[in-house]
Amino acid sequence: MRSLLTVAAATALLFLTGTVPSVADDGDGADRTFTIEDSRITESSGIAASRLHPGIYWTHNDSDDGPYVYAVDSRTGKTVATITMKGVGDPRDVEAISVGPDGNLYVGDIGDNLDGSWDHVWIYRFPEPKRLADATVRATQFDVTYADGARNAEAMMVHPKTGRVYIASKREGGGALYEGPEKLAAGGDNVFRRVGEVPWVTDGAFSPDGKELVLRSYFSARRYAFENGRLGADHAVSVPLQGQSESVTYTADGSAMMFGSEGKQSEVVRVEVEGGGRTSPNGGGGGTSSGDGGEDGVSKKGTATGGAVAVVVIVLALIVAKRRRG
Repeated sequence: MRSLLTVAAATALLFLTGTVPSVADDGDGADRTFTIEDSRITESSGIAASRLHPGIYWTHNDSDDGPYVYAVDSRTGKTVATITMKGVGDPRDVEAISVGPDGNLYVGDIGDNLDGSWDHVWIYRFPEPKRLADATVRATQFDVTYADGARNAEAMMVHPKTGRVYIASKREGGGALYEGPEKLAAGGDNVFRRVGEVPWVTDGAFSPDGKELVLRSYFSARRYAFENGRLGADHAVSVPLQGQSESVTYTADGSAMMFGSEGKQSEVVRVEVEGGGRTSPNGGGGGTSSGDGGEDGVSKKGTATGGAVAVVVIVLALIVAKRRRG
């Protein structure tokens, strides 16, 4: 569940302060900025780079869709496989997806639109398909609870070396990072324990080497050093301005981050990792801790005209969406 007031106010703030970022420009081939073309994917709420299929990104809808996961080719934006999970209950609020070192896809049904009213949430796990084709797969379902009580969350990350699962909760005043058990167990509660404090978070992802964790919100992102299961020093990352900023993942080679958004034909935007890849002609893309980066992680490059257009489009879209839901 989103706060229209929060999003609109933050959007207006971006315009007034001129903090509309430049991002990496489009390019040919895989792992570049692309648009999700599938008309069924209207609420892409999580994204993960395939480890088996170069240029393929796994995603899913937020809610009211069913047990489906989609493989989207970044070269074309088209869906090349639809996976139907069986052996799980009716998904309630699917918010995140991640690929583990065991070759499995982990799907986080961890959202709680009533902000902590559900006594447990779920994680689903199934092997990443070796062949890209529509298929039905049996998934394992894990019950998840929190040691300090139920809460809302939209970010779930599997460490690429240890395989341990982490969840970042989402709260207006700031959330927390939770660490799952060493191994998830089916048939019983998997208790996640608080191990760190984080800001408002809509998604997160580990770098392929597991040494960094990026956490994003609607209009900002931060990269944290990560060692021995704990957060270290952090710095701001430049992020694209998107209508409903919901997802982030690293490319499989770790050279860039891919930022996604909800909505029909939503765009997934490549942003270069600092020192890890090419830079756009406009000079945007890389993470920054000083210079062109603002305190909230939004690059101060960009134009007021572009900001005005973005504000009008986003606010109108939010108003229309609110009226339709009402």
